[in-house]
Amino acid sequence: MRSLAEWLDYQQRIHPRSIELGLARVGEVWRRMGAPVPAPVVITVGGTNGKGSTVAFLEAMLAADGKRVGCYTSPHLLRYNERVRVAGADVDDALLIDAFERIEAAREVASVNEIPLTYFEFGTLAALWIFSHAGLDAALLEVGLGGRLDAVNIIDAAAAVVTTVDLDHQDWLGNDRDSIGREKAGIFRGGRPAIIGMRDPVRGLLDETMRLDADMVRAGRDYTVTVRDAGWGWRSGATGLELPLPTLAAACQVDNAAAAITAIFKLRDRLGWNPEALGVGVGQARVAARLQVLTTSGAADVIVDVAHNPQAARSLAQWLGDNPVAGRTFAVFGALDDKDVGGIVTPLLPYVDGWILAGLAGLTPRGLPAVQLQAHVRAVASPNLAAACDDPRAALARARALASPLDRVVAFGSFYVAGEVLEAMKTG
Repeated sequence: MRSLAEWLDYQQRIHPRSIELGLARVGEVWRRMGAPVPAPVVITVGGTNGKGSTVAFLEAMLAADGKRVGCYTSPHLLRYNERVRVAGADVDDALLIDAFERIEAAREVASVNEIPLTYFEFGTLAALWIFSHAGLDAALLEVGLGGRLDAVNIIDAAAAVVTTVDLDHQDWLGNDRDSIGREKAGIFRGGRPAIIGMRDPVRGLLDETMRLDADMVRAGRDYTVTVRDAGWGWRSGATGLELPLPTLAAACQVDNAAAAITAIFKLRDRLGWNPEALGVGVGQARVAARLQVLTTSGAADVIVDVAHNPQAARSLAQWLGDNPVAGRTFAVFGALDDKDVGGIVTPLLPYVDGWILAGLAGLTPRGLPAVQLQAHVRAVASPNLAAACDDPRAALARARALASPLDRVVAFGSFYVAGEVLEAMKTG
């Protein structure tokens, strides 16, 4: 029997492409597995940024109300098991292996009908199978890429959320925000709640939502947010809540929490409506590597964030500007080869005193080598500000050696950077 590590290695070798969007293959395998219902209520969350945080808010709110919740998110930071959670705990290797074995059997019903699946599709089917046998009250599914053709979209969600729309993954989703918005709207269903978490959504998202005849619920129109010094308010029609500020630090987290509350509000006949639990969930929601501050006595703080596209970089820049330090800020930055490096770096230039660049080619075939990354960064930043290291751990070590206790180190640009830095800080 294969170990979990062996299964994951196998999954990355059996399909010629790491990404292949489309529902036909994964849907057929799911049908061969019997297509069990993952949970009585499924909520799907998509968007350029904010998906993982919105899932975390939903999970914490529903758990605080006594609900048994399953969460499927991606990518992981330290362990693959992070991708599938049941009742607040990562599932163990045995459950994943059992699911993978069942998927493989369904995929290979007969050699002439063997269906190729990607690594992500294996993981999605495994999560759905585990959820369907876990006795859940609700399942939360995070879109991996886009929406319309993403593997999670084989499930007709009771409600869906699109958090934000911005430029990312243009090779797959289109070269403008309208095209990307149409792809992301594909998770919506006719007659079912479609929560749009931005106040000024792109036309393509709105047009596709209307074409699908979904029950569109828009931030700023159908529900509102009012932020105060010590808390914030959410309101939809005659129903209002007073809530604590999220522990998650970025300003955009209030919008993510508001979208999560709105999804529960629209499904209140099925999930209940417990304002106290909603407030508890807002305060308790946690997600690693979202402006996560790691402190070490006598050394500079290390802030870890998964900002990996221009929109997320603008949010990170806002937080850095709102939270100045007495000393300098060093950036540990790495990126994948399909990213707009200039668009990520430019918003941060006013807040970064030195760039320590981390090559990712040794961690993933999609990773930018340090020298190429350095050329991209020097195209928009002062050439003498950008030093290069072969990997994130070496870049972190160099940045920490340069930093005094009054300085800070901000590690971002990819989940690979965040995972490596978290692991390095954990092990000392």
